[in-house]
Amino acid sequence: MERIDLGGLVEEQLAKARAGTAGRSAVTVHGGRESVMRQTVVALREGAGLDAHDSPGEATLQVLRGRIRFTTLGSGAETSTELAAGEYAVLPPERHAVAALDDAAILLTVGLHEGAALG
Repeated sequence: MERIDLGGLVEEQLAKARAGTAGRSAVTVHGGRESVMRQTVVALREGAGLDAHDSPGEATLQVLRGRIRFTTLGSGAETSTELAAGEYAVLPPERHAVAALDDAAILLTVGLHEGAALG
């Protein structure tokens, strides 16, 4: 069994996000394109985010640190939801964006079953 110190990994990725020009950093902690599931820790400096992008298929998001705003852009309407550390959400299959309301880290889990968009 592989063990990962998520707290330490979050600190490491947040340091990289704070130092980088894009204000974000990410590392895959499990899986990849050859797997049925991929889990990635994404760290975002306050004010940084992930621009609007299509849904990768079946996915969930857990906020590990800080607060984020998750915005869906599907169906011609924009809907925003704030999520804080400890909260978990199943992502809708719509175009969406993420913005860090303060320094934040999320655990993104994506199902890579056949037919999923690997965006």
